[in-house]
Amino acid sequence: MVDRLLRRLTPVALCTAALAAAAQTPASPARRADPLDAGASVPAVVYESAFSRYRRAAESKAIPWREANDTAARIGGWRTYAREAQQPDPAASMPAASASKPDAKAMPRPPVHGAHNMP
Repeated sequence: MVDRLLRRLTPVALCTAALAAAAQTPASPARRADPLDAGASVPAVVYESAFSRYRRAAESKAIPWREANDTAARIGGWRTYAREAQQPDPAASMPAASASKPDAKAMPRPPVHGAHNMP
């Protein structure tokens, strides 16, 4: 009995909700000035510089160039920086738990390009 009542009231409730939503009138949009009317009132143009909120970074103390060169030479020069750049990220350097060496049968090699004919 309750099941029949719910079956009949559900479409009525849905129709009521749909009609209530459709009855809502949107807010009237503000009247826009006619772009062809030279005497139309328009809002004032306000300019704000992109640098108005700029804050300078804290200045670091500059060291003499000779001292910077001596420090770079002491740690190994440009080769040390190149080695550091070639090091993998710490997260990427962690080995995978399951595979230490890939199986050759699992990954076939790509075909050789000897079959291509050049004109």
